[in-house]
Amino acid sequence: MYPIIKPLLFQLDPETTHHLTLKCLRLLHRYHCGFLLKGKHNHANNTLAESDSSSTTTLMGLTLPNPIGLAAGLDKNGEYIDALAMLGFGFIEVGTVTPLPQAGNPKPRLFRLPSQQAIINRMGFNNYGIDTLINNIANSQYRGVLGINIGKNAATPMEKAVDDYLICLEKAYPYASYITVNISSPNTRNLRSLQSASELDRLLNHLKNRQAQLATQQSRYVPIAIKIAPDLDEEQIAAIADVALNTQIDGIIATNTTIDKTVLGNHKFAQEEGGLSGLPVQTQSNHVLHHLSALLNSQIPLIGVGGITSGADAAEKIRLGATALQLYSGLIFRGPQLIKECVNACCQLK
Repeated sequence: MYPIIKPLLFQLDPETTHHLTLKCLRLLHRYHCGFLLKGKHNHANNTLAESDSSSTTTLMGLTLPNPIGLAAGLDKNGEYIDALAMLGFGFIEVGTVTPLPQAGNPKPRLFRLPSQQAIINRMGFNNYGIDTLINNIANSQYRGVLGINIGKNAATPMEKAVDDYLICLEKAYPYASYITVNISSPNTRNLRSLQSASELDRLLNHLKNRQAQLATQQSRYVPIAIKIAPDLDEEQIAAIADVALNTQIDGIIATNTTIDKTVLGNHKFAQEEGGLSGLPVQTQSNHVLHHLSALLNSQIPLIGVGGITSGADAAEKIRLGATALQLYSGLIFRGPQLIKECVNACCQLK
């Protein structure tokens, strides 16, 4: 069904399409019509990408039915978790969420580049706030692995950024399978400065200390991962690896979007501000993943994301050192069939 409706969806404004697609997906889920998205429906677990023992993956101590997850950003407020779970993801990550609701950056702020299989966004952490997200999660039926991606409000000074992350960590902790600390979005002013060794060490020490307290209080350990940028040189990657090892962070997601748009050449959107995702970020993302993998030597699991548009792309990230993967932009251009294709490609590596 997706290849049929995709040309129609692509006639609309990208942000309008985003919301319309999610609402349609929710309707399909509500009326048990998810099979319309693919030819074969798995009636046993109401998913479209079948999982079996060969696809089971362990990540940060969590058992995933398959290693293909949904990246943060598609469902910022946790409004569509049950519908998205129908597609067969091994895990789902919602957010990025901030302590207080915020509108994000002015529109237009989302741009499709079909010929490059790419997207540029400068959304700016638009979300309804952590309390609304938690309420939506509590009302969902999903019982799989759920990540909650947390960030800081744009109005919060950088010197108080830690406070925002601690607020979100504490509120998200009872509802999350794992929590991702987003320090790499290019669309919140100066956020990426948190990737510097000193700032990252300070932030992670605060978060790990609070994690330990919450684990004791709630008798439940919730892993914490950090999400980093692809725009890092080898010295910066090495510094992040050192801090990650020293603070015993539970996982690293590599990578977020890139601010380097030179690959777009003279494209009409090449000068648009924001993060570039999709196929053009693949090389940079894979470089960071591979370099981190060599430095960490399997001591910290890596989640690969960025430029996955085929099963072969997914398999390459696993070979480069990723334990699990996340999709976003590839879904926009390929549709739900990409999930099953990636699951199969990763299983063949086992």
